[in-house]
Amino acid sequence: MTPAREPAYVSILWGRVFPFLRWWPLVNRHTLRADLIAGLTNAVVVLPQGVAFATIAGLPPAYGLYTAMIPPVVAALFGSSRHLISGPTTAISIVVFATINPLAEPGSTEFVSMAITMTFLAGLYQLVLGLARMGALVNFVSHSVIVGFTAGAAILIVTSQLNHYFGVEIPHGDSFAHKWQDFFSQFDKVQWRIAVVATVTLAGAIAILRWRPRWPAMLLAMTIGGVTAFLLGGESVGIKLVGALSQGLPPLSFPDTSLTSLKRLGSGALAIALLGLVEAVSIARSVGLHSGQRIDGNQEFIGQGLSNIVGSFFSSYASSGSFTRSGLNYAAGAITPLSAIFAAIALALIVLLVAPLIAHLPIAAMAGVIVIVAYRLIDVQRIIDIARSSKRETAVLITTFLATLFVELEFAIYLGVMLSLIFYLMRTSRPLVHSVTPNPQSHGRQMIADPNLPSCPQLRIVRIDGSLFFGAVDHVQNTLQSFSETYPEQKHLLIIASGINFIDVAGAEMLVHEARRRRELGGGLYLARMKKEFRQRFGRGRYLQQFGEENVFASKADAIATIFARLDRERCERCSARIFTECQQVQRQDETITAAPTTRTSPETVDQKVGS
Repeated sequence: MTPAREPAYVSILWGRVFPFLRWWPLVNRHTLRADLIAGLTNAVVVLPQGVAFATIAGLPPAYGLYTAMIPPVVAALFGSSRHLISGPTTAISIVVFATINPLAEPGSTEFVSMAITMTFLAGLYQLVLGLARMGALVNFVSHSVIVGFTAGAAILIVTSQLNHYFGVEIPHGDSFAHKWQDFFSQFDKVQWRIAVVATVTLAGAIAILRWRPRWPAMLLAMTIGGVTAFLLGGESVGIKLVGALSQGLPPLSFPDTSLTSLKRLGSGALAIALLGLVEAVSIARSVGLHSGQRIDGNQEFIGQGLSNIVGSFFSSYASSGSFTRSGLNYAAGAITPLSAIFAAIALALIVLLVAPLIAHLPIAAMAGVIVIVAYRLIDVQRIIDIARSSKRETAVLITTFLATLFVELEFAIYLGVMLSLIFYLMRTSRPLVHSVTPNPQSHGRQMIADPNLPSCPQLRIVRIDGSLFFGAVDHVQNTLQSFSETYPEQKHLLIIASGINFIDVAGAEMLVHEARRRRELGGGLYLARMKKEFRQRFGRGRYLQQFGEENVFASKADAIATIFARLDRERCERCSARIFTECQQVQRQDETITAAPTTRTSPETVDQKVGS
């Protein structure tokens, strides 16, 4: 007997609670092999990245590796993308450092505790946003904000490595400007051996990336830097090393949920949450365009939130989607999210084996690698494209960039988002209102916006493209009233409403007020081709009744036919425009006079009557 199949809605429900059940049926011998190869490749790449990113965040190097082990597994199981790999990222690391740096000494136990607590809070924010179905929120963070922020973060990253790159002492907690001022004031104290190690590492990374881009550039560059440090004398000449790493798996940790801690870290955690979501969803969609997969933004929010919450209990700091690792994951042939899980397992095994070797890595070599990482964050071509295409987007980019350098980092993100929203509201609050007239050359006389075509002396036709909400009411009302002032004889106004997607109470009241004003002038306001939602909303609250249902039409032809009957017939007889089909039914006054046979008149008399 065939077992009963569970209802479709049950499968959908289970798929939402446990999204990995959606792709699990795809797993077979072929996919396991492809995912295993992609995972091993990723593990090799993330080893130097994790160490470098943890250093940027002000944390011991091991925490970068922990962050590359636990969060990717949770994000793979509960996210929506099959190729996105989460873990430590440059942008998140610099926000973590900038937020906690004024509160605690980088690398200290207190600093680590705050980073873990902030990770828990950021994950909580992300999870709540995902459960609230706020996946579309990232659409309001423009690319200009991200480009400006990452460019500014790149400069901050380089600035944060001045002491490690040149071996000078820069006071803890200094601002961006003060760090450069302190550096130049101590330029004569630069330790050349440390600077040589960092520069050789940097040059090695650049050379490998240019001539052997498929090789693990950062890993090889660090090795070159380590050999250089050894040849120069190592610790005996003042070249500091990273030191011993923990060979174990991520230890348990517990966020500090005291009210004082939550108040101090809440704002920074929100900035990290938003930045992490923007990174993850943007990267997932970018890879999805190539793989043909549709990304569920809400599910990705949930996956990122859970990965940070769980990670905070396993010594991980804030994570997000990694563009480098995700792109590499897809290019390496990964098919399912198991590749991210294999990468985490492989990394754990590698750490158990090679952790003692990392202890001999010079900090100066780490600084050289971090500088190249920072440089690659600056998208010069995109900055040029934005500067050429839009002044407003350029203003957002520059403002976000400068705010990143000179104010608190999380505020820079908020400021960029607020500017993007302001410019968005400015655009939507000025919907296009343009006059249209029938095109005599087109079939059915399609309405076009051409000022060279004749228009009706008594009726103006306009098209509104945009929503009639409270922010747009003033602009639309002023535009409609300006038509009355500029063309006082056009007392009738027909609005082609097919371009209006939404109307609120303020918009409905504006239309009613304008209709009443034009009736008092002896004309009228009319609507044609209203969308269903527009008509339903306009019909609520007696707005349609006050406007006049007889003034609302399903088509332009019906509207013009009805309005034409209300026009001044004597003016129609004298009109030479004749732009409507109905105009052909009205005999022009000069034709009537010419055809009259009753009286013989001189040409001069006829001309006088025509001109009257």
